Amino acid sequence: MRTLRLFKILDWLRSQKYPISAERLADEMDVSIRTIYRDMVTLQQMGAPIRGEGGIGYQIEKGYFLPPLHFDADELDAVVLGIRMAAARGDTPMADAASRALGKITSVLSDERRNADQPLLAVGNDASRPVRDRIGPLRAAIRERHKVEMDYLDLKDVQTSRTLRPLGLTAFENVWVLTAWCEARDGFRNFRMDRIKSCRITTATFPWERGREFADYLKTL
Repeated sequence: MRTLRLFKILDWLRSQKYPISAERLADEMDVSIRTIYRDMVTLQQMGAPIRGEGGIGYQIEKGYFLPPLHFDADELDAVVLGIRMAAARGDTPMADAASRALGKITSVLSDERRNADQPLLAVGNDASRPVRDRIGPLRAAIRERHKVEMDYLDLKDVQTSRTLRPLGLTAFENVWVLTAWCEARDGFRNFRMDRIKSCRITTATFPWERGREFADYLKTL
C-alpha cells in the first residue's frame, strides 16, 4: 500500500508546475501530514530528486522517469488535441487522467514549447451528463470482460433488452458509440450511448474468442 502511495506522490509531483505543500499532498493521498514527511524522506533516500522548501512545498526535478521530449509542432498539436478530446468527452476519471498526462508531458518539454497547455486547440463538449456517467463503468466492463444487460431505444424508438459483450467505445463528432457482441443477435452491434435507457454491469464474464473481438469488428469496416 505504501509503495503505491510513493509512486502516486511521484506522479503528482511530476505533473505539477509549481511546488506542492505537504498539506495538499496529505489531502490528496488521504493520509496525515506526518506520513507525507516520512514518505518524502523515504523517496529522497531512494534517490528521487525531490526538492523541499519550508513554506513553499515540494517539487520534483526535471528528467525523472521520462527523458526530455522532442515533439515537432504537428506532433505536439496531435498529442494535445487527443488529450483535450479525452478531457472534454470522457467521464470524470478520464478527464482527470488527461489533465495529469498533459501536466507530465509539459513538465519535460523544452522551455520554448512549454505553452502546450495553453488553449490553442479545443474540442467541443458534446456528451450529456448521463452519457458521461456511463462511460466509466463501460470502460471498466470492457477491460475486465464483464457482460452488460442493457435496455436500448433504437432509431425507430423501439426499445429492446440485450445481453452484450462490451468490446470498444468510439467517440464520434457528436456521439459516443459502444461496439458489442450481441448474444441475442449473435453478431456485432453498435449502440449510441445517448439512446441507452439503462445499463447494468453483471458479474458474468466472457472469454477471448477469435472472430468476436473489437479488432475483428474493425476488420469488417
